[in-house]
Amino acid sequence: MDLAARLKLEIDSRHDDLVALTQDLIRIPTLNPPGRHYLEICEYLADRLGARGFSTELIRAHDAPGDSERYPRWNLVARIEGGRPGECVHFNSHHDVVEIGHGWTRDPFGAEIEGDRIYGRGACDMKGGLAASVIAAEAFLAACPDFAGAIEVSATADEETGGYGGVAYLAAQGRFDPARVQHVIIPEPLHKDQICLGHRGVWWAEIETMGRIAHGSMPFLGDSAIRHMGAVLAEMEETLYPLLLGKRTEMPVIPEGARASTLNVNSIHGGEPEQEADYTGLPAPCVADRCRIVIDRRFLIEEDLTEVKAEITALMERVKVRRPTFRYEIRDLFEVQPSMTEHDAPVVRSTAAAIEAVLGREAAYVVSPGTYDQKHIDRIGRLKNCIAYGPGLLELAHQPDEWVGITDMADSAKVMALVLAELLAP
Repeated sequence: MDLAARLKLEIDSRHDDLVALTQDLIRIPTLNPPGRHYLEICEYLADRLGARGFSTELIRAHDAPGDSERYPRWNLVARIEGGRPGECVHFNSHHDVVEIGHGWTRDPFGAEIEGDRIYGRGACDMKGGLAASVIAAEAFLAACPDFAGAIEVSATADEETGGYGGVAYLAAQGRFDPARVQHVIIPEPLHKDQICLGHRGVWWAEIETMGRIAHGSMPFLGDSAIRHMGAVLAEMEETLYPLLLGKRTEMPVIPEGARASTLNVNSIHGGEPEQEADYTGLPAPCVADRCRIVIDRRFLIEEDLTEVKAEITALMERVKVRRPTFRYEIRDLFEVQPSMTEHDAPVVRSTAAAIEAVLGREAAYVVSPGTYDQKHIDRIGRLKNCIAYGPGLLELAHQPDEWVGITDMADSAKVMALVLAELLAP
């Protein structure tokens, strides 16, 4: 029996273990924000992988955004060396999950099974992918103990809030230096027959309009920052959104709507602050002297970030011409350049061959509409040979009744194991 056949049998024999591991991971409520139970999930995985021969490190991202004594940013890196020199394949998964939200019909952390699905917050994004990568590595070690090189499995913090307490911190330490790690697979939920080569760019900014406070019964004595912001939003609708729809990319971004540039108004706050929930009084009658929005601008590899920012400045200046008392500020919050791995990169070729061997069809190549931790591996780690590949449907991420398919996880684990076979046991 050849190695590929043995690997498939090894993973089939681990079906119940794959299900139980995924359930255990979902039942650890690693909510971010604020960053709960990070140490617990890292210790759980360290115990499991350590028992299977991996050396394990628990790494706290001291002083990273969000890190505190109450909510420390813990990460796990596990590594096992082969018997011969060779390259290192690294599976990186984030262990944090977003808020529960409303609309659930099941226990978000119950990890209930119905048919071929496991339900729970983080099931597809991305504890199912994390479990699949662990099973793939363990199956490979059982089938091919005399492999060359090294295998790493990491579980990292804060991807949902930028990744600065996780992959960015590790990359800054040299953990993704190309001399140390040569191939990276991030098991994000892009579906089992698709290879995600990268992502669009993002620029987050806060826009603030200024006014003058006055009594609400005499608004003519004040200057409403909210009305000023209303003019900004109207200008966006009239000129900016049509402009963005006309910008199209050659990147294979999914879904189709994300092939264009996009802008989302993430939040808006104006006037006096909201009171505590137990406050029973009325608001004070005031003209709002401040209004802020946070914008989330996703841009294409064909666009220049300087020009993206200039579009917003030009929009604000157009509003200013029409409103004599208009004043504003734009503050950068966060920016990431687009990233896309080449089709002929070694990890891309190996994964494509494995998908065809397991699923009997050619792999599709896609680009994510939003960023994920590849941005830090690329920009900080300077490692280009990186993809996202894992089980799950992207559209289920952050949704109520989130789920991951058990068969999809098993198939993805087989693909990952075959990638290990090609790269470490040729």
